[in-house]
Order: sequence, then C-alpha cells, then structure tokens
Amino acid sequence: MLIGGGLGVLWALAVVAIPGMGPQPFIPVNLALIYAFAPTGLVMTLMILSVAIRRFRSDAHGDGTAFPAGSGGDIDQRVLSNTVEQMVLALLLWPFAAMQLGAVTLITLGVAMTLARLLYWLGYHVSPTLRLFGWSASFYPTIFAAVWCLWRLVT
Repeated sequence: MLIGGGLGVLWALAVVAIPGMGPQPFIPVNLALIYAFAPTGLVMTLMILSVAIRRFRSDAHGDGTAFPAGSGGDIDQRVLSNTVEQMVLALLLWPFAAMQLGAVTLITLGVAMTLARLLYWLGYHVSPTLRLFGWSASFYPTIFAAVWCLWRLVT
C-alpha cells in the first residue's frame, strides 16, 4: 500500500509541476474547464451505468438495497461514491487553479484525474490494496494545486 500511495504522490507532483514549466498558450478558462471535467464526467457515466446494470440484473438489489460487502456491485458503488467526492472537491478548487496556474495545468489535472480514476476502479476490482495508487493519483493533484495556488497568493 505504501508503494502505491507513494507512486500516487509522485504522479501528483508531476501532474501539477510539469505543465507549468513550459509555455502557457492562451486557452480561455471556460474552455479549459470543459476539457478538464468532461473526460472524468464520461468515466463517471460508465461507473453509474455499471452500478445500474448490476441492479437491473439482480432481483435482490434492483430496489436499491446494498450489494453484499466485497461484491462487484459493492466495489462499483464505492468507486462511484469516492469519485463523486473527489469531483466535488475538484469542482470547488480547479477553477482557482485555472486562474493561478493556467489552463494547461487545469487540462492536465482533468486528464490525470480521468486516468487515475480508471486505475482506481480497476485496482479495486483486482485487489482492494491496489486501489491506493489510483486514489492518491486522483486526490493529491487537486490538493497540491490548491496549496501551490495559496502559496502564490501569499508570496
């Protein structure tokens, strides 16, 4: 778990730092927000569909009752819930990051979040301990970007 979390932190540092090192082409913030959020929105759509299909196929869970602990439906529900939590955080902090760090960084945050959420979902299905990289790789870039923005404002 420590390795997965550590690799996720390294991923996060790269996601936030590397885009700011190069030239920043002018991309309107509203367009960057669309490019940042749309890919993860599409992945969330797949997650919602996965849970819905599992419910549709099950007489026992079609009414919304909880899936058995550790089952595929339970994992998909947990992944979806965590993704919603992380995306709410992103919705609150990424516009700030776009204004301070630029549109390229914002779009990089979005693409990285999408990939990390997919790895989180896959890792959780393979083994619950393998989910940690995906979780770290999607959570920490948002936090690091927010801290960097605050630092820039203070200094």
